[in-house]
Amino acid sequence: MLELFFAVAFSAAPLTLYVPPVRSLTLFVETLESFARETSGQTGSVIPRLQLGFRRIVSALLRTLR
Repeated sequence: MLELFFAVAFSAAPLTLYVPPVRSLTLFVETLESFARETSGQTGSVIPRLQLGFRRIVSALLRTLR
């Protein structure tokens, strides 16, 4: 049983290297939020254009398949 405990403990130890500390995680989340705020004005005009382009492509494909 002791061997199983050590095997599980030492196999989980490297996983802690991939998890950032909480203070770094909050800085990362804050950076993502500020990036989302800055780009929200630009994406508002891009999304309708992409939808229009997608509709035109789909309608052209449907016309050629008839």
